[in-house]
Amino acid sequence: MTFEEYAYARGPALVRLARLLTGDEHRAEDLVQDVLARAYARWRRIARTEQPDQYVRRMLVNAHHSWWRRRSSHEIAVPVFPDRAGGADEATALAERDAMWRLVASLPLRQRTVIVLRYYEDLGDTAIAELMGCSAGTVRTHAMRALASLRSAHPPTPAATTTPATTPATTPATTPATTPTAATSPTAAAPLAAASPSGSASASTGVL
Repeated sequence: MTFEEYAYARGPALVRLARLLTGDEHRAEDLVQDVLARAYARWRRIARTEQPDQYVRRMLVNAHHSWWRRRSSHEIAVPVFPDRAGGADEATALAERDAMWRLVASLPLRQRTVIVLRYYEDLGDTAIAELMGCSAGTVRTHAMRALASLRSAHPPTPAATTTPATTPATTPATTPATTPTAATSPTAAAPLAAASPSGSASASTGVL
């Protein structure tokens, strides 16, 4: 595959990834242009690797991290979703997506990168570790901390409880003899244990 063929086939996907990482459309396009310019200069070596696309995406992630560290101020860039004509349900969905993006954008750099690569690029921990230059265990740790932060900032809405209707109590004609009450079982009295977040895709489907 020539560089021109690669850039034509994978350019839009690289811009999409850069937009998710940076949260800024113009910055994403500039980042991809810089990365592709550097990739062009070493394309012969890149093309000989087993996964040229993985190589270029790692260049993109590293370039984004370097740019982030050089910034003097870390203002949060959030993608702006254009208004669309639609019903109340669609407007609510857009508002929720925008709110979630603001939460993702507020995460520390490497946590946000893991969330983007795992849930928006659909990459596994091993592939993410290769892109970020760390171990799969470190990727899982970043994901667990990121999901915990997102859950604490956007807790699920508790389900509404229904109060059962009260019925008039009937007074028995005769009072039965009192019988000794059995001791309460410690197992029955123990509260149910809530499942702890594990950082897996199934644990966060409702989050992202």
